[in-house]
Amino acid sequence: MPTLDRQDNVFVLDLGDGENRFNPDWTAAVDAALNEVEKADGPRALVTAAGGKFYSNGLDLDWLSTHAEQYQGYIAAVQQLFARLLSLPMITVAAVQGHAFAAGAMFTLAHDFRIMRADRGFWCLPEVDINVPFTPGMAALMQARLHPQTAHEAMLTGRRYGGTDAETARIVDHAVTEDAVRTTALEIARTHTAKAGDTLGTIKARMYAPALTALRDTTNPLG
Repeated sequence: MPTLDRQDNVFVLDLGDGENRFNPDWTAAVDAALNEVEKADGPRALVTAAGGKFYSNGLDLDWLSTHAEQYQGYIAAVQQLFARLLSLPMITVAAVQGHAFAAGAMFTLAHDFRIMRADRGFWCLPEVDINVPFTPGMAALMQARLHPQTAHEAMLTGRRYGGTDAETARIVDHAVTEDAVRTTALEIARTHTAKAGDTLGTIKARMYAPALTALRDTTNPLG
């Protein structure tokens, strides 16, 4: 399960060392961590990281297969988490050490910066290949955070981007060696801790207003 630590003014949210899928308990734990980070005072920033093969493998399809009647509420909760991270009033950095697939890839896009391992792991939106259309909120998030041509390719083809290709496509800001993923993310976060506060939150809210509106639509999150 996710755990929260603090290194001086940088909070580090460790997502776990498994597949880190968005089941309700995992999502609630991440949301609780964001509560703690947001209510803290003073300069601060957030890094999310993980261990093992995956950063996050997306929605918990096993859980969904036995809770189909909760699908709409489940998707709404995941999108609320995306919206919260996208609008968090501090700088956020994803340290992507392994695979980021589907909702896991979308989760990285809700961060301000992304660092990815260059030599192993893929960033991928496989929905077109598994016959799961993007919700309006998810589509809005990706189109807000990716270059138009990259969004077109990633969403329509399900391409798997390695770290170097993801950097070229501007999906991630830096592709680095395995041992530099977390340290680079921490360095970026430390540089921007003084920016935390209402002004940054307002800038994000206005910059991403259409995406946030779509993500927060709990009445009809599936479109």
